[in-house]
Amino acid sequence: MLRALPHPQGRTPPHNGISEWIDGAQQRAIGDKRMTNWTLAARAEKMNPSVIREILKVTEKPGIISLAGGLPSPKTFPIESFAAAAASVLATDGASALQYAASEGYTPLREAIAAFLPWDVHPDQVLITTGSQQALDLIGKVLIDTGSRVLVETPTYLGALQAFAPMEPQVVSVASDSEGVLIDDLAAKAGSGAHKARFLYVLPNFQNPTGRTMSEARREALVAQAAALNLPLVEDNPYGDLWFDQAPPKPLTARNPEGCIYMGSFSKVLAPGLRLGYVVAPRQMYPKLLQAKQAADLHTPSFNQRLVSEVIKNGFLDRHVPTIRQLYKEQCQAMVAALEQEMQGLGVTWNRPDGGMFLWLRLPEGMSALQLLPRAVERNVAFVPGAAFYADQPDDRTLRLSFVTASQGQIRTAIAALAAAIREAA
Repeated sequence: MLRALPHPQGRTPPHNGISEWIDGAQQRAIGDKRMTNWTLAARAEKMNPSVIREILKVTEKPGIISLAGGLPSPKTFPIESFAAAAASVLATDGASALQYAASEGYTPLREAIAAFLPWDVHPDQVLITTGSQQALDLIGKVLIDTGSRVLVETPTYLGALQAFAPMEPQVVSVASDSEGVLIDDLAAKAGSGAHKARFLYVLPNFQNPTGRTMSEARREALVAQAAALNLPLVEDNPYGDLWFDQAPPKPLTARNPEGCIYMGSFSKVLAPGLRLGYVVAPRQMYPKLLQAKQAADLHTPSFNQRLVSEVIKNGFLDRHVPTIRQLYKEQCQAMVAALEQEMQGLGVTWNRPDGGMFLWLRLPEGMSALQLLPRAVERNVAFVPGAAFYADQPDDRTLRLSFVTASQGQIRTAIAALAAAIREAA
């Protein structure tokens, strides 16, 4: 039986010591094997393993119900449609699909993306990336110098913190509430002169990790304040199509295209294994992002780009996305109902997302999500402690739950087990 996720020195991991704890465990696994004394670059010392991926390794034990991963439901993967599209691509354009290609991306796919977005976008502003994670890496390489100030929401996407870390920025958290970034705090932390922030990274729709959506009023205020501060915005929107009942307000980039870089992804609406995302950039920024892309991997896989272009062209994607919305809505409702039933009287609070994949939970005063995790794993349920998503001053009472991969029955079982772990820890 798994009793704990041990700290390398046998101590209980500190509330914000997730990376230290994982690093130590990895060193113990290496043991005393003779190794070459490689000299690491200073930037490599800034890299940390993905906390979520390390937790997912723990959840591989039989019988565990994982509410931890940010994985889309395999039920949504359109295998038959992909098979038909792949056959069509290979039959009509096979040689080109398997050849090296332009770094910018497959032109028909760029045209389809430009036509889909709700503002005036030219295909020449669209850069196809190997997932939106690569987009974050490219943006970091182009905009961040060592010591540059970068602003993020509180909390924020862990993958962005990882992508920016090798460039060694000063990451500053901007206070946020249920409607998004607090404008006064943004103005206070934007800096000036040599210390002026390079950009604010923000996920306005069904944010990872909190599931919150930025309100219309806050979007207007944010775009206006950013323009007044001459502060670029990096808008990440991987979940925007996963709304339940009503589409979210229009993107920040649609309100000021020259002041924003926009990121999108096909991972959540088709399949993450495609590794297919995109950037929409102002014309003055596009060439440098393209050059960074060329240096990174030449181009995104040609075949995958044609595959996605085919399922867009034949209308499948338009028919497919509503089925994902309905499934995730029902999954979310099942989790909220289970929380309402099981968490009564425990002092636990949570939000009700209007879309996306995640729900954000806060434990009672004095309780640690990191300390709770081993107790939960003993009861065959896993989650992600919220401390992983903070650039600074983590709130260890928070945790992220994903409602999309477990069945509704598993969700009910997992929430009951989580409640039992909370009662034991209280």
